[in-house]
Amino acid sequence: MILQLERLSKAFGSVVVADGIDLEIAEGAALGIIGPNGAGKSSLFNLIGGSLAPDSGIIRLAGEDVTQTPPQARARAGIARSFQIPLPFSNLTVFENLLVGATHCRDRSVADVADMCGAVLERTGMLPLANRRAGTLTLLERKRLELARALAAEPRVLLLDEIAGGLTESECHVLVDTIRNVRATGVTIVWIEHIVHALLAVVDRLMVLNFGRTIADGEPHTVIASPQVREIYLGIDA
Repeated sequence: MILQLERLSKAFGSVVVADGIDLEIAEGAALGIIGPNGAGKSSLFNLIGGSLAPDSGIIRLAGEDVTQTPPQARARAGIARSFQIPLPFSNLTVFENLLVGATHCRDRSVADVADMCGAVLERTGMLPLANRRAGTLTLLERKRLELARALAAEPRVLLLDEIAGGLTESECHVLVDTIRNVRATGVTIVWIEHIVHALLAVVDRLMVLNFGRTIADGEPHTVIASPQVREIYLGIDA
């Protein structure tokens, strides 16, 4: 297993964001995570990425305990993520944005990572915009840049946090195709998203969170059809 969570728990006073979560993800898999607002989805990513410390439980990456490992070390070990709101370095070009992440994450020179960054831009459809200032990009282009910046860290596990949010239907299809291409390279994907049809086009497994607790976990269409999931997440009486 590339990523394992064992009884992972976190609370802020009476607000529980992770309630004894157990999770195993095989290398190369694509897991989708859904749940209502406040279910603990982004907090789970913060725990995995290291920006939030758990109250209890264990996080393992490729069998190694990284529970107490700082975020930068986890990034070097192979965990990268995107954020709901893309915040690129606006005055840098698209290519320079990738160079920043690639050089700082791996302690490499620009010469060492330049070709790799170019390949990532091509894979994500951003190569024609390589010399464009990031502050001039459209929302879809910023989302794709966010994805490309995460890939520039050469991750083994890629955490996508509502990357399709705010996109039109046609833009969402473009992004889904890009993520499919990324998955084809063997990167393990864990994707939080409210746009369920986008998830279903990519993932082979779906997990549902509610109040920090796992409600369902399994084959995506089976999970979506569950009366409990329909009632809690979709607001439909079981």
